[in-house]
Amino acid sequence: MINKSKTPKIISWARKKSPWILHFNTGGCNGCDIEILSLLTPYYDVERFGILKESTPRHADILVCTGPVTRQVKTRLLRIYNQMPAPKWVLAVGSCSCSGGVFSGSYNILGGIDQVLPVDMYITGCPCRPEAIIDGIIKLLEEVK
Repeated sequence: MINKSKTPKIISWARKKSPWILHFNTGGCNGCDIEILSLLTPYYDVERFGILKESTPRHADILVCTGPVTRQVKTRLLRIYNQMPAPKWVLAVGSCSCSGGVFSGSYNILGGIDQVLPVDMYITGCPCRPEAIIDGIIKLLEEVK
């Protein structure tokens, strides 16, 4: 028999100990993308925190976005966000995804990720270091209760 009072605690514990991330580039220069991919190498080994890169939004807990939001990608970004199961979190990685960066003011750029989605954590830098991305994910997970 399952104790229903402890079920939410177990689910919260599992989400905190094993976050699955989905990486999505919204139209940047790929500088931050390279730094995110370096997280998966044995040098940084984010799997020790239980962090796994997922290839489908239907299984992801955290949406990691890089680059500024362009007009073409706005609907795709919303579709991916809506396909993710709740609870879900959004991480804006790099100056471009936080504010539009060097691309802000362009005719095709809407701005940062927060122009389209609610962002839970901002990680600035151009490109930001892998250590900063790891620190941001860990701090985001500490807030998950």
